[in-house]
Amino acid sequence: MITVITGASSGIGAAAAEALARAGHDVVLVGRSRAKLNAVADRIARASGRRPDTATADFASFEEVTRLAADLLDRYPRIDVLANNAGVMSTRKRLTRDGHELMAQVNHLSPFLLTNLLLDRVRRSGGRVITTSSRAARSGRLDPSDLDRSRRRWSAWLQYGDTKQANALFTTALARRGVAATCFHPGVIRTDFAPDSFFMKLLMVLPGTARTPEEGARTLVHLATTGDGAKHPGRFFVDSAPASAPKSMSDPALAAALWDVSLSLTGLSAGEKI
Repeated sequence: MITVITGASSGIGAAAAEALARAGHDVVLVGRSRAKLNAVADRIARASGRRPDTATADFASFEEVTRLAADLLDRYPRIDVLANNAGVMSTRKRLTRDGHELMAQVNHLSPFLLTNLLLDRVRRSGGRVITTSSRAARSGRLDPSDLDRSRRRWSAWLQYGDTKQANALFTTALARRGVAATCFHPGVIRTDFAPDSFFMKLLMVLPGTARTPEEGARTLVHLATTGDGAKHPGRFFVDSAPASAPKSMSDPALAAALWDVSLSLTGLSAGEKI
C-alpha cells in the first residue's frame, strides 16, 4: 500500500504516517521543510522499521504542486491512498504568489490541483482520497465566485470555515465521480497550528479541549485502513464514524459550482474535468 500524506512534517500528518507505517503502508511524507520531513522519517524508521519516502512542496505555489505531482507519478506506479492533510490558518489576509488568498489556496485549491493531477493513478490503483476538513465547515458561507472573500467581509475564522466547507464539497464532487473519497474532523489538536490566534491559544489551555496529534490522526488512519474509507463515499467522519453534516457541506449544485471555478483557478482545462 502506497500512501501519500501531505502536511506530514508535523501534527496529525506525522502521527498518521507513523501509525500507517506500523500497519505496513509504504508512506510518502509531503511537506515544505526537507529538514522537518527527514526528522519525521527518521522517527518513523526507528518506531516501525520502515523509513518513509519524502517529497517537498509549498502549497502556496501551484508551480510547486504541479512539480510534486509529476515527481510522485514518476516515482510510484500506484497510489493507494492520497491524504490531503496540508492546511493553514492565518489571522491576517495574505496573498500567494499566484494571487489567491493564502487559506483558499493552501486548504482547497492546491489539494484540488494535486488530486486531479494524481487521480488517474489513484483510480487505477483502486485507491481512495481522504481530506482533512473540520467542524468549522459548518460555519462556512462559501461563494464559489469569491473564494478569496475579496468582495465580502473578510475575517480569519470566516475564511477558514469557507475553506473547510470547500474540503467537504470537494469530497462530495469526487464521490459523485465514482471516487472513494471521504473527509473528516480531527478535533482541536495540540500543535502549533494558528500560533497567532488568541482563540486557539485559549483552546490549548482549556482542560479536556485539545487532543494529541495521535488522537487527531485516528480517523485518518481508520479511513486509510478499513472498509469505511471506501464504503461511504462523500461522507464526513468524526471519531472514525460517519457524522451528520448540513446541506452546505454536501450540496451537489454548490459542489459542482466550486469544482468548475477550481478548474479555472488552478489552470486545469475543462477537458481534464472528471
